[in-house]
Amino acid sequence: MPVPGCSGTGADCPLPDPSPQPDPTPHRHTRAQSVKSKLVVGDPSYFEDKTRVSYQVVRAICLMSHPVPNTDGAGSCQVILPQKQVGRRSDIYISALGSELEVAPAGKFVAMVSTTVETAEPLGELRPGIELLGPVDDMFVEVVDIREPLEDGRRDRCFVSRGYDPTSHFESTVEDVLELYWRITGRNLDLSANKLPNLQQQGE
Repeated sequence: MPVPGCSGTGADCPLPDPSPQPDPTPHRHTRAQSVKSKLVVGDPSYFEDKTRVSYQVVRAICLMSHPVPNTDGAGSCQVILPQKQVGRRSDIYISALGSELEVAPAGKFVAMVSTTVETAEPLGELRPGIELLGPVDDMFVEVVDIREPLEDGRRDRCFVSRGYDPTSHFESTVEDVLELYWRITGRNLDLSANKLPNLQQQGE
């Protein structure tokens, strides 16, 4: 959600109310239908009754007209502020992307700053990262619950992934996908070149 009056470095931006807002969009009700499947794979947002909240993450999406300072004008970059350096129990992650990756118009940049919530003032926990960005044109902040499955899915064949953590390099997300594959198939995913199908030959 947008943060009113947040132009500048973002250091004085108030944290907006993260509670859900009423949806003015009219809803169309249809007749309930049943669909059967051998298994179901889904994000935890679809299975609140099969998941639990383990912690919260705060994210700020910042729109800028310049690259991140002190990066030699890099069109994209990733910065990790170690927890000890910022006096926290969790690292702060910064990911910045520009027009080279087709995520913003020329001359514009999108940066995301994220971390695990540790206090009652989540936006304040991001400020060491936001201040590294320099002037910010606009900023959107959200606090989200990170959910994890209660079971591994093998009992009811309902396989649920974990929520996205604050990291910006997707390592934990890849690990979660590999674990899901193992839970579903009972074997590890082998991505070795000689184990993958030859797509070129299949297309001939």
